[in-house]
Amino acid sequence: MDARLARLLEHPAIWRGRSAAHVATWPTGFAVLDAGLPGGGWPRAGLVEVLTPRIGLGELALIMPALADLTALMPPRWTAWIAPPLEPYAPALAAHGLALERQLIVRTEIPLWAMEQALVSGACEVALAWVRRAQPRSLRRLQLATERGRTLGFLFRALSSARESSPAALRVQFEPTSTGARLTLLKSRGGARTPIDITWSRDDG
Repeated sequence: MDARLARLLEHPAIWRGRSAAHVATWPTGFAVLDAGLPGGGWPRAGLVEVLTPRIGLGELALIMPALADLTALMPPRWTAWIAPPLEPYAPALAAHGLALERQLIVRTEIPLWAMEQALVSGACEVALAWVRRAQPRSLRRLQLATERGRTLGFLFRALSSARESSPAALRVQFEPTSTGARLTLLKSRGGARTPIDITWSRDDG
């Protein structure tokens, strides 16, 4: 293969079906999930959609290990919580290892705009947002914002949104189980084809 073509195909914006491009990733904290995700973890910069039957089924436990690690990076950057449906409980965040002084809670009625600003600001390591509806154009702006700001973004949406197209780098269907969760990668660049079952530790929730 021509060397220039090889370099082009390694760009994260190029989707090669089930052959994943080389992208920087961050460990999820769950070995079985890392094994199923392209690159071995969450994209270091990119939009991840987590689709759930409803809010509050334990989906935050899915990203807590990564959030704890990201808040420990230097130089320090914020973790932005955009329009969370429930008030983040500081003692629980601290118990998971998150640095409380790096948490930024944004209460807004325009979460997509606020998330875009957080992603491109350069001040955030990761941004989380909860939305009911999102147009493909808005999602495209968020994906581009993650690339410009070199930031990881998690967008929590209803499972019914799985029928809609999305430019997100990764789409994950989240279904709670008695011991943890079953994850299905609805969209990924070379990820697992079959569901991934993860188990919470005793302290997760």
